Amino acid sequence: MASREPLTVGKNHSDCWGRVRDRLLDEYGEATFNSWLKNIELDEINGTHVNMSLPTKFLRDWVINNYANRIRQIWCLEDPTVQSIDIHVKEARSEPASAPAQQNRANGTAPSMRVKVVDTGVDKFDAQDNLSSQLDPRFTFENFVVGKSNELAHAAARRVAEARDNIPFNPLYLYGGVGLGKTHLMHSIGHAISVNCPHKKVLYLSAEKFMYRFIRALRYKDTMNFKDQFRSVDVLMIDDVQFIAGKESTQEEFFHTFNALVDQNHQIIISGDRSPTDLEGMEERMRSRLGWGLVADIHPTDYELRLGILQSKVEQASISIEPRILEFLAHRITSNVRELEGALNRVLAYSDLVGRDVTLESTQEVLRDLLRANDRRITIEEIQKRVAEHFNIRMSDMHSARRARAVARPRQVAMYLAKQLTSRSLPEIGRKFGGRDHTTVMHAVRKIDELREGDVSLSEDIDLLKRMLEN
Repeated sequence: MASREPLTVGKNHSDCWGRVRDRLLDEYGEATFNSWLKNIELDEINGTHVNMSLPTKFLRDWVINNYANRIRQIWCLEDPTVQSIDIHVKEARSEPASAPAQQNRANGTAPSMRVKVVDTGVDKFDAQDNLSSQLDPRFTFENFVVGKSNELAHAAARRVAEARDNIPFNPLYLYGGVGLGKTHLMHSIGHAISVNCPHKKVLYLSAEKFMYRFIRALRYKDTMNFKDQFRSVDVLMIDDVQFIAGKESTQEEFFHTFNALVDQNHQIIISGDRSPTDLEGMEERMRSRLGWGLVADIHPTDYELRLGILQSKVEQASISIEPRILEFLAHRITSNVRELEGALNRVLAYSDLVGRDVTLESTQEVLRDLLRANDRRITIEEIQKRVAEHFNIRMSDMHSARRARAVARPRQVAMYLAKQLTSRSLPEIGRKFGGRDHTTVMHAVRKIDELREGDVSLSEDIDLLKRMLEN
């Protein structure tokens, strides 16, 4: 291995690296940052080349495969003179290959040690480029786990991906909170179209990149080429459209691009964190256009979906892990799918690095900070209030002796949820419902279990209440 030049990291470089770290923390969140990115060290900046290091090969491989491109892009934004970055192992030592690294090699995607910068963070767009080069190979329909919270969005995405000449909805607008699967579905659509209709020109990019490319076109007085490029595609996918809210010139150009593609019967797929009507800072005509086709929302995940996602991940990675550990994670990490997957990766990384089996105790220790952040205890009072509002009864009815069905059934639902969502004993639950004994609570739980099997409406009401309480 060639010898390295002496370290050359000045104050300006350190400040720049500090800003890069801050942006990574903001984008990926504290849990992911602490697990994978916190230990990256800036070693030297040699002209236009940045050298960074990590303490182990496992971490180096994981960061290169999952975060290196974004690190490179942020470096470019902070310092346009940078042309490439290199991530190496600070203290090289032989380590067993990790499951993610093995999987990457099996797929023919061994990590490259160097990430080249092209055009200082704003890549040139060629409408003839093959779609597959722009998409994440991890995100396909085959590994997207479907549940009640995302089944509409998934079905709509499938319909769009399988359509050939007829456009089913234009645009297809997907919205939901952070880490619920919007980007996964958009990449899945892209992969499917590349297989079903390889002749189609398809472009996926974030609204942020759309804006950067538009600004670049203005700067170099090349707006006609910009318009031709974007309006010549057959399918345009724009992620996180809320980014251009309040940016009038970009909205104006996006509006005209949108209209031109619709007039040509070309497909548009857009994602956002809110419904079109709730996008603040977006012009009324743009909000109207976004709501033209099908608007599909993705709700927060329920326990069953979270467990299914974890099971799918360990199956893909061919990893053996106790079911009770996956059940524990699904119960405790309720914020979003991205954080849930990050928690699983963190547990597996710890096991690989220290050479110990994954146990419930080690999982609790490794995820102590994350579990504390997610540990919002649901109270019986909160359940009673939410159920009373949903069924339009008074809070006092939860404690009263009234036996009318309009009151008794919601009370039983509240008891059922108290048993499902809290650690309270049956006598404790009974006392919270007007001093009832534990047999009354047992009867309520059994009754609701029986009714759910034949009453679809009641079952949906309970699932909705659980999602609202858990999130």
